Amino acid sequence: MGYRLGVDVGGTFTDLLLLDTQSSAFWRHKTPSTPHDSSEGILNGVRAICAAAGVTAAQIDYFLHGTTVATNAVLEGKGARVGLVTTEGYRDIMQIARSFVPGGLAGWIIWPKPQPLAALEDTVTVKGRMNAAGEEVRPLDEADVRTQLGRLKANGVEAITVSLINAYASGAHESRIGAIAAEVMPDVPVSLSHEVLPEMQEYERTLTTVANAAVRPVVGRYVANLRTRLADEGMAGKLSLLRSDGGLMSAEKAGEHPVNILMSGPAGGVTGAIWVGRNAGIRNILTLDVGGTSTDVALIENLEPRRQRTTEVGHLSVRASALDVKTVGAGGGSIAYVPELTKALRVGPQSAGAVPGPVAYGKGGTAPTVTDANVVLGYLPENLLGGTFKLDREGAKAAVQTVADALGIDLMAAARGIIDIVNENMFGALRMISVQQGYDPRDFALMGFGGAGPLHVNAVARLMGSWPAISPVSPGVLCALGDATTRMRTETARSFSRLAIDTVPEDLIAILDEMAAQTRADLLADGVPDDEITSEFEVDVRYAGQAFEVPLTITSDVLRADGIAGILARFDEEHKRLFTFNMDTPHEIVNLRAVALGRALDLPAAALAQGNGDPSAAKVRDHEVWMEGRLQPAVIYDRAKLLAGDMIPGPAVVCEMDSTTLIESGCTGTVDHVGNILIHLA
Repeated sequence: MGYRLGVDVGGTFTDLLLLDTQSSAFWRHKTPSTPHDSSEGILNGVRAICAAAGVTAAQIDYFLHGTTVATNAVLEGKGARVGLVTTEGYRDIMQIARSFVPGGLAGWIIWPKPQPLAALEDTVTVKGRMNAAGEEVRPLDEADVRTQLGRLKANGVEAITVSLINAYASGAHESRIGAIAAEVMPDVPVSLSHEVLPEMQEYERTLTTVANAAVRPVVGRYVANLRTRLADEGMAGKLSLLRSDGGLMSAEKAGEHPVNILMSGPAGGVTGAIWVGRNAGIRNILTLDVGGTSTDVALIENLEPRRQRTTEVGHLSVRASALDVKTVGAGGGSIAYVPELTKALRVGPQSAGAVPGPVAYGKGGTAPTVTDANVVLGYLPENLLGGTFKLDREGAKAAVQTVADALGIDLMAAARGIIDIVNENMFGALRMISVQQGYDPRDFALMGFGGAGPLHVNAVARLMGSWPAISPVSPGVLCALGDATTRMRTETARSFSRLAIDTVPEDLIAILDEMAAQTRADLLADGVPDDEITSEFEVDVRYAGQAFEVPLTITSDVLRADGIAGILARFDEEHKRLFTFNMDTPHEIVNLRAVALGRALDLPAAALAQGNGDPSAAKVRDHEVWMEGRLQPAVIYDRAKLLAGDMIPGPAVVCEMDSTTLIESGCTGTVDHVGNILIHLA
């Protein structure tokens, strides 16, 4: 038998899903996260899920992990001290940056400019120069290189970035500096810009490589610690981490290029949603991943997620492929409060987190949260995680009462106000990835997952007009399912920078084939069989004179058949959809990328036994919920006892081990053939 273990570490819970790839059987487990050392919570979960499945850790072939360790290092400013080596005359490249200031008019007056990841005192320049054609115009002065590296060593830098002008065209000078750095500072990791991002635009290439260097020691220590602890547990399977773009990369590659896992955490939910959609026959999906701390949303069209060429973490925006995921500080642990100045209810972004957590968890929390409001309203019954987690409803009422007293309203109105505000915050995030990108949300289903997603998906679907609202099987561990079911992925890029009218298909095909061979070799080195590797290509196009380009997916066959004109027609169509206009300006082909993919796990969802439409056999008890301004009779159901075809009239609460689904009044939930609950307006 082959076992794959998906592990997703969240701010509140660590989710695990163990798959038997032969029988499609799976086991799931949630355990409290351990922020001081994530591996501790992971090991607790591994032991528990292996015991439940009756297997040993040694039987697990693949350990597939989504992690926020790189993200947190950036957000908390805990990355390594980076020394930057650049070309003479360009020492201020990180300080000058781009002339873009976030905010409205006069935003520059109040904008606190963030500190660059490589400080000016840790930036040195070296003598030597390549031109834009990759030709040496000034030889590298190796004596000068050693002198400058000695300065960085004296400063105590913990990582080195080498980013020289025009290195995307030729990395020869960078490679030599890297070799010298390995001699001068053998224990300090070195990141070379032509390896991390071989594309034009010096600032973006430098920033991305500096970010890679900053998180490299942090990720390296984390991976080494996790690998050691798993080995102590007897696990010898392959360890892979989830990339920001939804693919997998080996732990070794993640240690070398951690800039590619900055958005590893949210990517798991999107890949899991694609797996659910494929098995349920739903191809257009908006995702609503609600955890304890935040909500992540994304758009999937025709079972393909939208990707972007930048990864954004806090104020940092680096040039690395990522799924187009937007995050808002709206989760189950988001704290509700009433500022003394405005007397207007606010929810988040502050969170009670895993420790102490919501008041209802009974772990010492005192601030009212979204979870507490759901408990007060009756949306979240007292028993969670299959009865292993008991909620303190009276404590939740007392906490929410403080909000009610501050607003001068009754308890239920205050609790519902908290829920309405957090739903609006989620609605705003979903508009950003749909309406603002030129998509009509009414053409998409809305899938809610994470521990709290199914509690809110019905209400948010009303706001969006996105039906059905979907509560997938095991929604609380869907991110871990995504980790377990996705495939290996790697990519490389190259700047092209030529007008389309001066380009013939053969020019592109020759370079794409060369890059395909390179990415294929990378996956072969990671142990992916040659016959399981497929290649895809992307091309960035813009109107000449524009500062930003639009990425398009292409294939060699289509390129040969349709020529350059076919690419330009697709670009015009996409530009019109995104920006509502086209231009008569000539087109410019800017960058080329090759993507190598391993085989997708062809794992069908287990079919559910067919019922007669009556869910009464799954009824746990009668219940009451506060909805539409009044208490309404409702029913609590056990999801494990529902059958395919069962129709659940709202209001109803469907409980399971890892999550709770709320079906509102005026809506009906239908169980599909694989166990998803599809909620429609009645």
